[in-house]
Amino acid sequence: MPNLGMRVRTPTYPPNRGDQVDEFQQLCEVQSDKATIEITSRFKGTVHQIQFAPGDIVKVGETLLKMIVNGSQVVPHDSLASSPDIQPGADTSTSPSREGNAPRGSLSTPAVRHLVKQYGLNIDDIQGTGKDGRVLKEDVLNYAARKGLLQEPPSASEENVGQVELEGGKPLLDPQFYEDKRIRLRGYQRAMVKSMTLAAKVPHFHYLEEINCDALVQLKASFQKENKDHDVKHTFLPFLIKSLSVALSKYPLLNSSFIDETNEVILKGFHNIGVAMATEQGLVVPTIKKVQSLSILEITKELSRLHEMALQNRLSTNDITGGTITLSNIGAIGGKFGSPVLNLPEVAIIALGRIQKLPRFDDDENVYPSSTINVTVGADHRVVDGATVARFCNEWKSLVEKPELLLLHMR
Repeated sequence: MPNLGMRVRTPTYPPNRGDQVDEFQQLCEVQSDKATIEITSRFKGTVHQIQFAPGDIVKVGETLLKMIVNGSQVVPHDSLASSPDIQPGADTSTSPSREGNAPRGSLSTPAVRHLVKQYGLNIDDIQGTGKDGRVLKEDVLNYAARKGLLQEPPSASEENVGQVELEGGKPLLDPQFYEDKRIRLRGYQRAMVKSMTLAAKVPHFHYLEEINCDALVQLKASFQKENKDHDVKHTFLPFLIKSLSVALSKYPLLNSSFIDETNEVILKGFHNIGVAMATEQGLVVPTIKKVQSLSILEITKELSRLHEMALQNRLSTNDITGGTITLSNIGAIGGKFGSPVLNLPEVAIIALGRIQKLPRFDDDENVYPSSTINVTVGADHRVVDGATVARFCNEWKSLVEKPELLLLHMR
């Protein structure tokens, strides 16, 4: 695996220098472009030196912190493993050192460390004035000035350039405020760049259908009315997921993956349905495993768990891998329909619009209100033809519009 960096995240109660740490106590979390990994202590001792602060990018193999074990040993603790899927280990070598003579563990941001490097300084020599002794930019500039590496550091008034004043005392934003900002994509966003770049090379076929949801609306209201578990909130999505699984049983080609190198199609045995979710960290697709063996209630609970873990950025590698088909519920945000891009190597993805009440005609040409949803099926046109997609979508549509038919296929 390439020597990629991982972002350090802080647990609820992060340890500080001098804190006592028990064996197996949580130290921090690291986030790769795949998942969030919890790192726990393999030793019982005292935190001696913290190498990185929350938000820093740590390369694979670097030491996160050092601990004093048995009073006098400094142990380089919990280096990042070479793979985010493996529990990180530690360099168990020790070097004798007395706490009184040990260097101070200086906290700082990557930008401050870069500034220190520019001046050729040692950050451990700089007295930090920030919270918990954190070294700030001003500390570096003041220290560099004392060393003769810099003219007198700018005063607070000179640094306060966030606004300038016109005649009459009215503030005007500094033009610098409008400058471009460069943002490096990491985590889920970086993973999306890779997957979407690959998907752009695949010929897509899109099929749009409208489904009547009147019966589904009544069914959901009935579920909620009879609901006695306050931790469960019934929505339309679990029923759509379960009925989708039943339709996939009849059209297994939609639940397959294509191996480009060997021109092989693998029909997947399980229906592992991924549900795309928007988070502050970017788009993520957690997967509900073995849907064909789950009840609608079980799907509801698992969907709720995955959504909560996604919001907390705590999805495991298992939660976001192994999908066989993907649902993109854009209707939860407000869109009517979309043209989804494949989540390779899957051969199908479905975008769900929002359910809306629209005027429709019955058989006697009388206008009536109907709750409808637009669904767009995107398929890999190298594997799936339009007729197969249409037949599959008709099967799924019949199960949604007549939920009683689903009982015929339930086990």
